[in-house]
Amino acid sequence: MLKKLAPLPLAIALAASLGLAAPAFASTAAQAPASATVATAAAPAPLLQAAELKTLLGQPGVRVLDIRTDKDYAAGHVPGAVNTPYGKYRGPKENPGQLPSETALTQLLQAAGVDRDTHVVVVHAGSDHTDFGAAARVYWTLKVGGLTRLSILDGGSKAWQAAGGTLETAAPQVAPSQFSYRYDQEQVVTSEELAATVKAGNAPLLVDARPPKFFAGETRTDAAARYGTLPGAKSFDNAQFFPQGGTTLKPASELKALVAQSGAAAAPTVSFCNTGHWAATNWFVMSEIAGNKSVKLYPSSVVEWSQSDLPMDNQPSRLSALVQDAKRALDK
Repeated sequence: MLKKLAPLPLAIALAASLGLAAPAFASTAAQAPASATVATAAAPAPLLQAAELKTLLGQPGVRVLDIRTDKDYAAGHVPGAVNTPYGKYRGPKENPGQLPSETALTQLLQAAGVDRDTHVVVVHAGSDHTDFGAAARVYWTLKVGGLTRLSILDGGSKAWQAAGGTLETAAPQVAPSQFSYRYDQEQVVTSEELAATVKAGNAPLLVDARPPKFFAGETRTDAAARYGTLPGAKSFDNAQFFPQGGTTLKPASELKALVAQSGAAAAPTVSFCNTGHWAATNWFVMSEIAGNKSVKLYPSSVVEWSQSDLPMDNQPSRLSALVQDAKRALDK
């Protein structure tokens, strides 16, 4: 939901009026219960390296979720990992970014033995940088469903093997949990809410995570009905967070500098792409690495937006769109 995305100057003014200066924050932290301090310190890092995952394997309360296809999983996976294929977290072909039902996600996570206090480590293929988007989308889905102890293995299965990690082919037997999945609607941006803010002229910063040609209206994905981007959006290709040709994220300092460059270091922001996949990478870096908790993900993104009569920027003329469609058909 977007109703809490207040403009940054207003948020600052409200904080000032309430006397929330730096000393006040320090005082609040000093009075926090010791248990809260310990819990915060014990929170797992959102991004793990292979060596860090090795120390976690076999520990109670840790569950590794391999989100590759069942065929790839069966060929070899991180020891103890449970297979929950990425497609289980996605919508139908006509709108892949659509949210799965709470019932379907409840059944999936119960079967994987995931409970509310489980430390879940998401492992993707690591074949290219777009695989990270799959892991980030799963991480986001788990987070908006109430899980708080979450990590992604940087570089995925490929990095695990490169670091000397062993593989096993047997699927572990895990006891099912009683976890009940419920979406936190405050964290989910819908087309209706976003359209209302655009119409009112008070939309948050809209960041398009797609490659520039999508943003410019020069190409589209098959499921999108139109070319172009959301009104007033800024282009910030998710690939910028990775070294060229790389499959692991750049160092944290570089990531934070890039987030600042995008304008999303502190401002209320909505990350989108075609289907909430590339956008999940931008959301993860901006929210979980750079620490801007005012960043939200628009899961259905341009595909759903373009299928309505909502306005779009960088939309080519009807003739140009027909020519582009013809070229796309020939390229298939």
